[in-house]
Amino acid sequence: MSRYVGPNCRYCRREGAKLFLKGERCNLEKCAFERRSYAPGQHGQGMRRKQSDYSVQLRAKQKLARIYGIREGQFRGYYHEAVRLPGVSGTLLLRLLESRLDNLVFRLGFAASRKAARQLVRHNHVTVNGRRVNIPSFLARTGDVIQIAEASRQLECVHESLRRSREVVPWLSVDKVNLSGTVLGQPNREDIPTLANEQLVVEFYSRV
Repeated sequence: MSRYVGPNCRYCRREGAKLFLKGERCNLEKCAFERRSYAPGQHGQGMRRKQSDYSVQLRAKQKLARIYGIREGQFRGYYHEAVRLPGVSGTLLLRLLESRLDNLVFRLGFAASRKAARQLVRHNHVTVNGRRVNIPSFLARTGDVIQIAEASRQLECVHESLRRSREVVPWLSVDKVNLSGTVLGQPNREDIPTLANEQLVVEFYSRV
């Protein structure tokens, strides 16, 4: 299946909530969700039918996958890995998603959105423990040092993103001078600011 290249704001309108897929623009009045909060399409403004349990679970899964910008096959793989590990499957799923390199670049403030962070990684602007990594799905571990490559430290988009006031999550530390960050540990659920119901995602896959 090819990657969706249409307007990201349609995702927010379809899920009925801001997914913050376009960074700072999502906080402005010109955000499409602010102007048209109803679902996209010809019947978007029509009366919504009562949702079944399956529909609620599907929407929760779609919302979480769209927040992290992951397609179905890869997302299902993360779920199976989370189920295999000991612990609460929903929390483990979120930990895996949060450990992705593109997400960490976003969380550290080096990019305005996960989509922009993915582009930085793919274009060889990011290193992990001193080595260039251009795979957005690379899973970082505790103690890994993520840094903007030496030749890329003058990128205006990186410095512009760092100038935005964004609180860094507690399992990461950031050095804005050296444009680097360190993974301090695995996050607890209460420390992950993602607005999602991961338990519904687990229930969705459990019934398939």
